[in-house]
Amino acid sequence: NVQGDEPLIDPQLIDAVAQLLLARPEASMGTAAHPIETLADYRNPNVVKVVCDASGLASYFSRAPIPFSRDHADEAWWKTVTASNGHAGFTPLRHIGIYSYKAGFLRDFPRLSAAPTEAMEQLEQLRALWHGHRIAVHITPDAPGAGVDTPEDLERVRALFAG
Repeated sequence: NVQGDEPLIDPQLIDAVAQLLLARPEASMGTAAHPIETLADYRNPNVVKVVCDASGLASYFSRAPIPFSRDHADEAWWKTVTASNGHAGFTPLRHIGIYSYKAGFLRDFPRLSAAPTEAMEQLEQLRALWHGHRIAVHITPDAPGAGVDTPEDLERVRALFAG
């Protein structure tokens, strides 16, 4: 499932996310993320962030800056994060709007009750986490073509397709 707000997604990324569930049988879903490149994107609520555990499974998704450095979320801190390819083992990741699902999970998902965090964040993948389902995350070094989150983004993408 490629969300409509990701019209410039690379077909190789689609293949990688489709293959995730073969390699990660404990996961009900698969998705993708890439390192966030700017402090502005890290702070932007239209850029969904994901934090993964040590095995590459999603721990949480948020529109807020996560992981959040309580003492150092400023420009200087950001420069150390980007210069070292992460901070203390965490690289802030942007979630990419693509999913793969196990067939049984896809049939069951609509019957799961919404998670409290889903309503707060407006992120449906939090429902899966709330109910104990695992989400495998393929981390790609490359950002896909910019998504469509605002009317300005839509005009930019329309202009690309118009040639």
